[in-house]
This record gives sequence, structure tokens and C-alpha cells, in this order.
Amino acid sequence: QVQLVESGGGLVQPGGSLRLSCEASGFTFSNVAMSWYRQAPGKERELVASITNAGRRTVYADSVKGRFTISRDNAKKTVYLQMNTLKPEDTAVYYCKAVVWNYEYWGQGTQVTVSS
Repeated sequence: QVQLVESGGGLVQPGGSLRLSCEASGFTFSNVAMSWYRQAPGKERELVASITNAGRRTVYADSVKGRFTISRDNAKKTVYLQMNTLKPEDTAVYYCKAVVWNYEYWGQGTQVTVSS
């Protein structure tokens, strides 16, 4: 079955960096665009970044442009989110998402906390 497992979250000071990973299984990873979302307490889940199946095109939320980079390694079936210059408002649970045969699959999420 489809599984998405995120890792790499944690506590970081403002201005710091983290790299999130999402390892996929159960589908042909190289055929599927991947996305990162986040949800802060009391807020709706929002799109952070997306990447096409071959990695040629990416999309970012305005709030993270220039600071975050999405990438993927199709051989490892993994999508990454490099987060630099982190701000307290980046604090959220981060999820990866795949749409396989028109069905949305989500990982369990990884907590990112930006605080001094």
C-alpha cells in the first residue's frame, strides 16, 4: 500500500536550517508529483512547495520563496524540503502528499518548531 514517511523535523533557533525528508513506497514514485504542506496550530493546512515527477518544475508559497527548496531523488523514492533562514512563523507540522490514481495520500507529519 502507499506509504509516506516524513523525518527531519525538530527544534531550531530563528535563522537556522532543517532538511525534511519524505520516503515513499507502494507506488511508482517517478510518475507522481509530490508536495509539502504544513499546518500550524489553529490554522488550516497550507501548501508549502510542490515538485513535478521528474523534478523539472517547482512551485512555492510566497511566504517561503527564497528560503525553502524542494527536491527529489527518484532512485531513493524520496522528496526533500531544505528550509533555511527559518522564522518562528514557520513553526508547524509538515506533511508530504502524493496523489496516486486521483487519491490523496498523506504522511504522518513531522513537527518543526522555530524558537529561541
